[in-house]
Amino acid sequence: MPIAPASPPPDNAKIGILCVLASTFFFNGLNAIAKWLTTDYSVIEITFFRNLLAFLPCLVYVLAGPGIDALKTGRLPLHLFRGVAGFGSMLLVFTAFGLLPIADAVAVSFATPLFLTALSVPMLGEKVGVHRWSAVVVGFLGILLMARPTGAGASLGFLAAAASALLNAVILVTVRRLGRTEAPVTIIFYQAFVGTIASAMLLPFGWKAPTAADFLAFAGLGLFGIVGHFFLTQGFRYAAATVVGPFNYTGLIWATLFGYVIWHDLPGPSTILGGLVVIASGIYIFYRETRRQVAVVRAGPPHPGSD
Repeated sequence: MPIAPASPPPDNAKIGILCVLASTFFFNGLNAIAKWLTTDYSVIEITFFRNLLAFLPCLVYVLAGPGIDALKTGRLPLHLFRGVAGFGSMLLVFTAFGLLPIADAVAVSFATPLFLTALSVPMLGEKVGVHRWSAVVVGFLGILLMARPTGAGASLGFLAAAASALLNAVILVTVRRLGRTEAPVTIIFYQAFVGTIASAMLLPFGWKAPTAADFLAFAGLGLFGIVGHFFLTQGFRYAAATVVGPFNYTGLIWATLFGYVIWHDLPGPSTILGGLVVIASGIYIFYRETRRQVAVVRAGPPHPGSD
């Protein structure tokens, strides 16, 4: 029996912002657990448990709610592509957590909007004007500032984090295309399913039986991920994206706090400055994109090259 969609709550910017702030705490708690686990376990095993513990609740929801018919799709290749990209992104970001202070890896991950803007031209046929292209260029300079050579391990970690951000942008572009015809539950299910299968196939190359205490940490990956997604969804239900979107960047504060409390890591001046440049570029792109969408609604498409 399909579940009736919940009616949207009244706009409440305060609740929306608080929910997004809570989501950044839980997502970075997940990141901290993943980094802690990289000391004793392979990123393949960490990725497997992260995907499995997202897939199982999703499967239960499908079976108890909309049913198997919700998984019928005529765009299976695109779902599989998104799932593989998601698996690769997760594998890369966990690799980065093992090589970098958590705040450094999270700061580089904020480059996703920059890659998304660049990819929207060849993959979606969108027009990107001089303002957003300029923000992309400045943002990439911020990444270079953060990733200045400080050793082979650090350089590899920054490269892995940047590659993960690129794949995240590919995922978002794919979701834009899938979202035109597919239900959210269908998109989420195939993402978790493909990630679980792909990581399970690689498990023989990186399996170590978890201790009881460590299994609780693996379970924490799933719990923090579910709670983080819940708060993020609620945040965007209670307030407009233009209000709550920029608060996602407060994740860098949580990442820094987790890094200092657990590993006594503090980001260096280049990471702080570069991270601020990337965040400023992302917020500016967010602002220009919102302004462009409002212009389309009110008066038709803006003049080419003006966004």
